[in-house]
Amino acid sequence: MPSVLIADKLSPQAIQIFKNHGVEVEVKTGLTEEELLKIIGQYDGLAIRSATKVNAKVLAAATKLKVVGRAGIGVDNVDVKAATARGIVVMNTPFGNSITTAEHALALMMSLARQIPAASASTHAGKWEKNKFMGVELAGKTLGLIGCGNIGSIVADRAQGLKMKVIAYDPFLSAERAAAINVEKVELEQLLPRADFISLHTPMTDTTRHLLNKDTLARCKKGVRIINCARGGLIVEADLKAAIESGHVAGAALDVFEEEPATSNPLFGMEQVVATPHLGASTSEAQENVAIQVAEQMAEYLTVGTVMNALNMPSVSAEDAARLKPYLTLAARLGGFAGQMVKAGISKVMIEFEGKVTELNTKPLTAAALDGLLTPMMEGVNMVNAPVVAKERNIDVSEVRHERTAHYKTLMRVTVVSDKGSFSVSGTLFGDKPRLVAVGEVPLEAGIGNRMLYVNNEDKPGLIGNLGHLLGDAKINIANFHLGRNKEASDAVALIEVDQDISPALLEKIRALPSVKEVYLLAF
Repeated sequence: MPSVLIADKLSPQAIQIFKNHGVEVEVKTGLTEEELLKIIGQYDGLAIRSATKVNAKVLAAATKLKVVGRAGIGVDNVDVKAATARGIVVMNTPFGNSITTAEHALALMMSLARQIPAASASTHAGKWEKNKFMGVELAGKTLGLIGCGNIGSIVADRAQGLKMKVIAYDPFLSAERAAAINVEKVELEQLLPRADFISLHTPMTDTTRHLLNKDTLARCKKGVRIINCARGGLIVEADLKAAIESGHVAGAALDVFEEEPATSNPLFGMEQVVATPHLGASTSEAQENVAIQVAEQMAEYLTVGTVMNALNMPSVSAEDAARLKPYLTLAARLGGFAGQMVKAGISKVMIEFEGKVTELNTKPLTAAALDGLLTPMMEGVNMVNAPVVAKERNIDVSEVRHERTAHYKTLMRVTVVSDKGSFSVSGTLFGDKPRLVAVGEVPLEAGIGNRMLYVNNEDKPGLIGNLGHLLGDAKINIANFHLGRNKEASDAVALIEVDQDISPALLEKIRALPSVKEVYLLAF
């Protein structure tokens, strides 16, 4: 009988769910790291919230551990890489606290607009400073959302009920989805000077880290108010303090901080700052939801092998893994090719299958293609959570099996529809090696190396010589050179596998060549 340790406080209902599945449960909360290290080797599963730190040292001592379940979204307290290396599945519950977090963002916005915390403290102190706390109305103001996924779209809906105008910056938000939720999609450069309030709802990635800093804050509308219930590292806290002190930013309401627990912070003590201790998911309803979800997911995995909302493991059975492996590689490469070519405003993805591949379970292949597509754009995506991420981003994903006779023994095609149009890439297997057979309407047979240069050009003489000359002068060795065109004197594609990195300066020189339309450096 599998056993689970609940190391953080969860709803009693979670305990009953484990027992109903025949899983032994022990509840030991508030453990120190040393105490956890002594006992973790006894358990098959570890259920946590945010307090317990599951680092590499703990995972090394967890000799029986098969799964870590996080009741909530963020897994900052789990070393997912170390867990993956040890074959330990890490699960979370991505949808259990969306409403709660959205409502907390709105509560902070209202508190900030009307200076409620400071006014409450003043009144409790026996003062009656009615004239001191002059607030602003939300009605008629512009709310700028940075991130408009699951939580951001809920905030947008509620803010519109308060008669606010909502604009949003989110590379994954399609024009179709923006129209459906009555949100104006804008670029960040447009959002900053227009928004009276800015609310952050984006994950932490290399792209979003310190997104609000000295430069971006300076471009904000004077008197802007900022709300953050997402991740503390999205804001440079020292720069925000300086912007508040200068009067450019009217105030901020923060539920998250770069270092947590935040027992000290440069923003503490400022009367213009409302601060809460990471309460975004702290409602009884949300805690009940995520506790039930994590218990069901862990119990299902430990008893029957079902994988749900895992961050580091594909939904593939052991029996199918060997058979699917080359197809998974092909799907991931096609998705990765498309993902590096189409980087914004994705509304639809279609994965098509022809030939032998239609005899297989194609769901994991679709997940692998989505993983490849989304990974160039954001952190933490894998085969299991890629469909969840796509759903959260309101990307319409379809899977099509063609029963017609295929030109190739097996064929897969990934088509991506974005604000910029439609892009497709097709591939097959030569033996067990993935190979491209078409880019859009251009037939092109090419292996997929680790480092590929893609050039789309007018089919005119001179390109190959000029391109080879530039690469040679830069001492870039060409491993393979593949050409394709849809018809004579029309569009052509060159796909070149190279052995060395190509600098941004060299890419610009290639873009400047006569007849060149597009240039991309692709990595696999």
